[in-house]
Amino acid sequence: MAIDKQTVKYIAHLARIELEPSELEKLSLQLQDILGFIDKLKKIEVKDISPTSHILAISNVLREDKPKESLPIDKAMENAPQRQGNFFVVPKVIE
Repeated sequence: MAIDKQTVKYIAHLARIELEPSELEKLSLQLQDILGFIDKLKKIEVKDISPTSHILAISNVLREDKPKESLPIDKAMENAPQRQGNFFVVPKVIE
């Protein structure tokens, strides 16, 4: 499928994008290259290739989940601008 300047101009109009004449030429060439690449991909036989989520073998590095002491309340609250007991006081955001 050929993408000429008129097609790009029409699509830009539909998308409400204002393009300069030099941009029309450049964009039509870029879109033509993209469509050419897609045509190449369509010709590749992938029937015998198994699907993968990643081309490289990867594995997550996970640590064992061990319970431990939490941050003391006084330490967590020491920089709070306002506090009420063991809670942060924040401005009301719902009217």
